[in-house]
Amino acid sequence: MPGNGLHQVLRVQFGLLNAADHYLTAESFGFKVNAAAPSLKRKQTWALEPGPGQGPAVLLRSCYLGRYLSAAEDGRVACEDERPGPDCRFLVRPQPDGRWALQSEPHGRFFGGTEDQLSCFATAVSPAELWTVHLAVHPQVHLRSVARQRYAHLCEQEDALATDSITPWGVDALVTLSFHSRQYRLQACDSRFLRSDGCLVREPEARAHYTLQLQAGRLAFRASDGRFLAPVGPTGTLQAGRNTRPGKDELFDLEESHPQVVLLAANHRYVSVRQGVNVSANQDEELDHETFLMQMDQDAPRCTFYASTGGFWALVTHGGIQATATQVSANTMFELEWRGRRVALKASNGRYVSMKKNGQLAACSDFLGQDEHFTLKLINRPLLVLRGPDGFVRQRRGSAHLDTNRSAFDAFRLSFSDGAYHIRGPDGGFWRTGSHGRVRGDGAGPEDFVLEFRARRRLAIRTPSGKYLRGGASGLLRADGDTPTGLALWEF
Repeated sequence: MPGNGLHQVLRVQFGLLNAADHYLTAESFGFKVNAAAPSLKRKQTWALEPGPGQGPAVLLRSCYLGRYLSAAEDGRVACEDERPGPDCRFLVRPQPDGRWALQSEPHGRFFGGTEDQLSCFATAVSPAELWTVHLAVHPQVHLRSVARQRYAHLCEQEDALATDSITPWGVDALVTLSFHSRQYRLQACDSRFLRSDGCLVREPEARAHYTLQLQAGRLAFRASDGRFLAPVGPTGTLQAGRNTRPGKDELFDLEESHPQVVLLAANHRYVSVRQGVNVSANQDEELDHETFLMQMDQDAPRCTFYASTGGFWALVTHGGIQATATQVSANTMFELEWRGRRVALKASNGRYVSMKKNGQLAACSDFLGQDEHFTLKLINRPLLVLRGPDGFVRQRRGSAHLDTNRSAFDAFRLSFSDGAYHIRGPDGGFWRTGSHGRVRGDGAGPEDFVLEFRARRRLAIRTPSGKYLRGGASGLLRADGDTPTGLALWEF
């Protein structure tokens, strides 16, 4: 792919979980730190930065405060330094089980404790000085091998995760990382879990759990027998190799998974670039040429469409739309207007994209009619994971209620229905709107929910009543939002 910013490596941010199952937390009051939070939210999110110079020391920066963790000679810890000084330098001492011991570089003492009794004064490592790394990124990502510079994807022929794709194209490139009992699982797009021998299994057995190690901002996955995942063989089958220490072959980058979509025009044919550079609604099946990577603007409902042939949709002379641009510009941006189950696209010339009689698309219409409406279908989220400001959406065990403030998530299954989606929970029940706007996961039949892409990695979910799904202080998912803003926006 060209250097157009499509596939950015995610900055690794994480929480640190202590032996008492609480997270290291940075407080704005007095810039104090504690380990009292039971879930991973913004105050509990940290980033690892290299220390100044060439040594192994690192810095821990609070993503909430933007300040650095420090440990004084007497063991007192704080998070108040805007610029890192000598007391901010730590050495990460990985343990055999994947946990970290954090040692002050200038003073040689270890950092640990419980609740608000944290210090960096221990001379040896005990369970109180051990921390588990819990990634804070959205769990649905692309996984890229550093050594092979290829992406992992579900390979049905091999019945495995192969690491041989130059681009993360289509639904099979989606990998879901789930955190359970201080370990990680890698889940393919068909819901199966990766076992250390390379097999994909329906149930997450012991050999499908991995501990995480970070090395220079890259990730390594350690299996239960101590070996690390690596691409093996000509197709790069992902399995535990021979190495018990991570080298380049065992390192992976996480990359953001943008939505990939197909569009159906009013003539009931798919928008495609199969015939060349012109973007036309002239195909009867949805394959790679009919699939477009949709990169949303950071804060607005506008986007670019990138084709599998290597170009962005662009507004050209006389209003035509061609997939020829190699860089993002004003002419490659299209504003999304949601019209019920359909979407209209407005180009940079202020006109709507319309389908001509020959199927070609052009931004030439000042008014909305049938030819200016498209059905947009998301294809690379068969499993939907939603995160709001207070945590993930998860169905209560033994209950049909859906919470919006959980530290662990459920992966809900999506099925498409004429511009809307049916959402089904882990126990097979459908999402439905109940009394007082509460959303439940025990529907016997489906309800139609419309997914409206509103900003980068953010969508709103509109119910049949026209209300939007929101979280809130109660932690319950409710259909009571009037506008697709604030608590009605979900990271996906």
